[in-house]
Amino acid sequence: MTRIVKLFVFVLMSGAAAAGTDIAAAQTSSSTATVAAPVAENPVAHVRDARSWEYGPFVNWGTGVGDRSDFKFLWAGFQLAKPLTPVLHAGVFSGQFEFGGNIMPLWQAYTPAPHYAQYTCIVSGTPTPCTLPVAGGTYRGVSLTPVIFRWNFLTKSRRVQPWFQGAGGLIYTTRQFPPSYSSAPNFSVDGSTSVWNFSPQGGVGIHYFTRDRRSIDLAVNAVHISSASLGDRNPGVNASIQVQVGYTFWK
Repeated sequence: MTRIVKLFVFVLMSGAAAAGTDIAAAQTSSSTATVAAPVAENPVAHVRDARSWEYGPFVNWGTGVGDRSDFKFLWAGFQLAKPLTPVLHAGVFSGQFEFGGNIMPLWQAYTPAPHYAQYTCIVSGTPTPCTLPVAGGTYRGVSLTPVIFRWNFLTKSRRVQPWFQGAGGLIYTTRQFPPSYSSAPNFSVDGSTSVWNFSPQGGVGIHYFTRDRRSIDLAVNAVHISSASLGDRNPGVNASIQVQVGYTFWK
């Protein structure tokens, strides 16, 4: 009987120990599920807390403004960026600093066709009205924006991450841009501007997360294009408005 009682007590204790192990495992599993749930349910917080790399393609469509309103632009490329800081608290401006860059193998500007325009020429020291040829048409090139400073605002949204940015880039075109007047009869001569231009810019945008680590992006940028007088003339494009649509992967 003593052996039977001891065996019975042993079985009970073993059962209790097994039950305790199961309960602990269940609690651990529940705790893991509690931790994992926000990852799936709050993709904005997930990439923000992880300081995830972001990369993906984008396309821009834009138009000049003011005296360049007849200029149109089509750009496409690839962007890479990474948050460098944790969330910095500054009231309504609380957020996270991010650094990035992009490259645009497709850079096109559509300008009025070659034409004649009225200018004021200096003849023997006297201003005189004159008619000169102005180049135009489609300009093609590539662009690199190695410096993008972006501020991601702290948000309670689980899907939308707003931001604003400032950036600076470099553009190379196969012909001197923008088109200018020339004393040569050949309209393909663009009038001593430059094939190299700079593109300081700034804008605002949002990431809309379709699921964890994936977002559709929408932005609006104001871009200035100028050669900084690398050519004899620097008419530039004082302002253009660019609408950008992209898709971002987060890692």
